[in-house]
Amino acid sequence: MADFGEQNGVTRNGISGGVFYSAVVQGGHVTLNLPEKLAPALTGLPAAAATFTGREAVLRTLTEALRPDGTAPDGHRVHAIAGLPGVGKTELVLQAAHHALGQDGWFDGGVLFIDLFGYDPERRLTPERALGDLLRALGIPDEHVPAELQDRARLYRSVLATYADQGRPVLLVLDNARTAGQVAPLLPADRRVPALVTSRHTLAGLEARLHDLSVLEEAEAVLLLSEVLGKAVGPDERRVASAPGDAAELAVLCGFLPLALRIAAALLADLPQRPLSSLAGALKDTRQRLGRLSREDLAVRAAFALSYAHLDAEQARLFRLLPLNPGPDVSTESAARLSDIDAYRTEELLQDLARCHLIEPGAVYGRWRMHDLIRLYADERGGAQDGPEERSGAVARLLNHYVGTAWDAGSHFAAGISSVQPRDGFATQDEARAWLDAERPNLVAAASSALALGRPSVPQDLLIRLYGYLSLDRHFADWITLGTAALACARATASPASEARALGMLTDPLRELRRFEEARTALEQVVAHHRAAGDRPNEGGALVDLGLVMSELRMFDRATDTLNQAIALLREAGDRRGEGAALTNLGMICLNLRRFDEAVALFTRDIDICVELGDRHGEAHTLGNLGATLHKADRPEEAVEALTRARAAYRETGDAHGEAQAMNNLGLVLRRAGRFDESAEAHTGAIETFRRTQAPHSEGLALNNLGITLIAAERFAEAVGPLERAVERFRDTADLHGEAMALVNLATALLFLARTDEAITTASHAADRYGATGDRHDEALARCVLAEALAAAGRGAEALPLLTAAIPVLRETNDAHYADAAQEARDLLAQQLQS
Repeated sequence: MADFGEQNGVTRNGISGGVFYSAVVQGGHVTLNLPEKLAPALTGLPAAAATFTGREAVLRTLTEALRPDGTAPDGHRVHAIAGLPGVGKTELVLQAAHHALGQDGWFDGGVLFIDLFGYDPERRLTPERALGDLLRALGIPDEHVPAELQDRARLYRSVLATYADQGRPVLLVLDNARTAGQVAPLLPADRRVPALVTSRHTLAGLEARLHDLSVLEEAEAVLLLSEVLGKAVGPDERRVASAPGDAAELAVLCGFLPLALRIAAALLADLPQRPLSSLAGALKDTRQRLGRLSREDLAVRAAFALSYAHLDAEQARLFRLLPLNPGPDVSTESAARLSDIDAYRTEELLQDLARCHLIEPGAVYGRWRMHDLIRLYADERGGAQDGPEERSGAVARLLNHYVGTAWDAGSHFAAGISSVQPRDGFATQDEARAWLDAERPNLVAAASSALALGRPSVPQDLLIRLYGYLSLDRHFADWITLGTAALACARATASPASEARALGMLTDPLRELRRFEEARTALEQVVAHHRAAGDRPNEGGALVDLGLVMSELRMFDRATDTLNQAIALLREAGDRRGEGAALTNLGMICLNLRRFDEAVALFTRDIDICVELGDRHGEAHTLGNLGATLHKADRPEEAVEALTRARAAYRETGDAHGEAQAMNNLGLVLRRAGRFDESAEAHTGAIETFRRTQAPHSEGLALNNLGITLIAAERFAEAVGPLERAVERFRDTADLHGEAMALVNLATALLFLARTDEAITTASHAADRYGATGDRHDEALARCVLAEALAAAGRGAEALPLLTAAIPVLRETNDAHYADAAQEARDLLAQQLQS
């Protein structure tokens, strides 16, 4: 390998390829003959896995980066891949390297692969040691390997350049580096020699293209599980295909982490008869999951432990405390409360943990997430290393922070619907909303975990403080979760008063989600509790809500009696706001019964009370109801005025949903005035707001109204789409009455399009659904539409009895207009059938 000799007393050593390195010369020149091939024992690239999924984009990027012509789009020749333990960093670079080595003319010099063991203190390679191994792999004899780091690095880079000069470029793979300092001396200076580096840390100090590798998507994780199992067991392996639901659950329990998925597949391969559900059941126990995700030399816990071992005391303590936050992510501010240290120092520690991929930054600045399996490991470490007092103290600090800040933020929303004034902490409602939107999942999780955390008052505290926010921004599902948690805590602590309060606060979201029977049952319990306690004012308030729910169930007589009882109790207690709410609910009953003058009078009385009390939000709500009633009473100018005032008041109180309701109702009035384009525009704007504020039932109403407007404008084909979507929204919210209403209008559009068979089916479904709700008036109208469709299809004999039966029902329900129209249609049809 080296050519040594003497001539005239002068030592001469030749260096083939023109590499001159004076530091190894002991009084002369050195000639090193580079080997034809790199020694496989020193440079062998580990085999790539036969199964590999979910990394197509980054694998394509790395493969393009390795092209010898230097045409990679970003120009980088060094790529550093980072990610949490077990995410598949090494496997990715092995796939890329094997692909590149298989290309003719790319790396005729071979590959240098070295595991730096960056996270194993016993085997970790220093840069000097790594360079020595690499130089020997490149054919440099031990006696010519310099002792100093800089000298080794210069010789190493010169030799790599010589290989490239000879048309034998080398691919460099540096696996498992811990720091930029460990890997920087190993990087080539020649752009003809690309390098792939892996690390659990983000090696931002390198001049490299950085890639952060995330876990797999669910479909990719299931595919990996299936392919690994199939490779291990054989072509008859069908467990994933036969039980896709169990496979998806198993992927979730593995956190979509490739290491965990491969371990799970290996455990299943050991027992070919074991169903996926059995392993999934074993992994559901969070206390045992990490221990069960191990097989022979593969273990998720061991992979995490290597990273944890390199944290300093402050980093490790914060890492152990983070799982005490019950929510899905944590803000820097909340982490500071957990750890009880300065927020700026906390941010530095969080950044340290993120650099080593034990946590990851959230989608927005200042928020952090932890992988599910790492979270279990961190909590396991916390339970083993931290005392109960430290952990309970951290939880108390965090929950106090959540409840206190929620009070500050929630007060900006309560101000619009009560006498509460905004508290300090947030300058504007928008700032308060931003905090609440970001922290809502954590607040809900804290409430759900309150009993286990020993803080049963938290759910009810949050409910009280967040009522306005949850109502105005229509977060009904979260509202129900909070209410359910509050109810569970009240029952666990045997507090009847708290139980009644929790039940009462649950009824608003239940009603908004059209779960009227559940709301009715809850309110009946609340009324019974207050009646037994002799609390007449609160009994009156509960009766107001119960009357409203009964009217939604179309139990109008019982609802009227209930509301009159409420008014008597509330007047006795001097509760003007409660009395006004009862009046409005009575007005809604009159509106449904088409007793428009009575409804207008009741709504006007409530508006007067709202103005007297300065309740702008209540005023807006009742003005909207008044506008809808005036519209139905054919008083359009007054309706426009009421709805315009309602929209302004809603906007003033920050209620986007209420403002959209006013727009929706305004569209109805504009339609009646023949201003169809303006009407459609108003309904479309309302639809967009309802969709944005996650109000599917209200969206259904607006879609239905848009469909009616398009029918009135004789744009029948355009009406079908909105009406079909309206039917879907009402079905989603289990509103039979709304579904029937949209079906009637859809049948009408189909009838105008001469799609009579579809119209007959649709109108029949509408009549059946109205019948199921007990609404005789609207059922009669639906049967009139069905009769019209049957007549258009030449089935007049079937249509006639439908019209005959509908007429008396319409007269009994005070709808003379439609009763007369049905009578006229019946008489005309009878004449046609006789002739």
